[in-house]
Amino acid sequence: MGLWGAVAIGVGGMVGGGIFAVLGLSVQLAKGGTPLAFAFAGVVALITATSYARLSVRYAGPGGTVVFLDRVFGKSMHVGALNVLLWFSYVVMLSLYAHAFGSYGAVFFPDQGGWLVRHGLITLAIVLPAVLNMASAKVVGKAETYVVVVKIAILLFFLGVGWKGVEPARLAPDTWVPLLPLVAGGMIIFVAYEGFELIANTGGDIRNPARNLPLAFFISVGFVVLLYVAIAVVVVGNLELTAIADARDYALAEAAKPFLGQAGFTLIAVAALLSTFSAINATLYGSSRLCYTIAKEGELPAELERQMWGQPLEGLLVTTALALILANAADLTAISTLGSAGFLSVFAVVNAANFKDQGSTPLDRAVSLAGVAACVAAFGAMVWQSVSDNPSSAWVLAALYGGAGALEVFYRTIGTKGPRKSLRNCKTTRTI
Repeated sequence: MGLWGAVAIGVGGMVGGGIFAVLGLSVQLAKGGTPLAFAFAGVVALITATSYARLSVRYAGPGGTVVFLDRVFGKSMHVGALNVLLWFSYVVMLSLYAHAFGSYGAVFFPDQGGWLVRHGLITLAIVLPAVLNMASAKVVGKAETYVVVVKIAILLFFLGVGWKGVEPARLAPDTWVPLLPLVAGGMIIFVAYEGFELIANTGGDIRNPARNLPLAFFISVGFVVLLYVAIAVVVVGNLELTAIADARDYALAEAAKPFLGQAGFTLIAVAALLSTFSAINATLYGSSRLCYTIAKEGELPAELERQMWGQPLEGLLVTTALALILANAADLTAISTLGSAGFLSVFAVVNAANFKDQGSTPLDRAVSLAGVAACVAAFGAMVWQSVSDNPSSAWVLAALYGGAGALEVFYRTIGTKGPRKSLRNCKTTRTI
């Protein structure tokens, strides 16, 4: 794989369903300061990408975040819980994308179809990609390649046409919320930048990794930051805030109406369906293999190591089931908050790993320390905003962290004896 192949993975991972799912929520939180909120979140992503770039070169291979944490901090219960938290965060992302798919798909039905249609679409958006993942990894790869090109082309067309209609007064500082809620709003939608870490998994396959891996991280994240800020400018500059709030779940399609009419609305809605479906497809592929990797590292039950037809299907089925439950039970704000909290926590520890890792230069350590501080501060602002707006969100966050910790404690205290050794020694059960 060359440089641009890795860049495509990073861009495709970030520009998945996130921007379609959380744009309306971001405007609801940050008002006219939405472009700045996306920029704040982008700065945190860029700093963290610096740590990922160095660790990806040092520990080149398919393990990514899991391997970084295990090699630097050791295979402890705390690190295992963090890796499980990362897996849970991908489950949350699947739910977010499915929620967006259901919202955009419902606009094609009279009166938006109602509860049954929306949840039927949410369920279909998870089940169908799961079946594709069972069929063939090649199907997943081909689908992703084409959809990434299509969705970027549509978004660039949206920007090119919509830029002329931007009214600067709608973006003026007097339309912004105060600084702390503005930053918090950016962090709640931080999930829109999740995906750049997938580049780390190309370390064993990319040509000249010492050069191409860092470039891939910086090019992909830098491009997406500019893309998201530009999209936010066009959306807020073309629509009244009340109109965006009314169409929160499909705000990007609604924003196309002033300059492209109903045809533009339909075009963006179709792009959202393609984008969120492909994001679910790719995230299921990656998260099932993440689950397999965590099990291989001895931090989840060995049953999740087992492969069928050369694929980690048990991890795929468990991931699919959890995503179905969350996507149909939680609302958009709760899902976005959970996803952002999970990734900010993991990214803070990845920055700490780069700070601690042997061979880090003083500059590496300084940037990594800034990354830890940025992630922690962002997490604090996000939790403050979430709990202030809805005190019950504290229980949602507690469930995420408590669930990851409880699963790891349960596995290490009860599930590590007996079956673990026999499954590791029985090679025929791991690849059928």
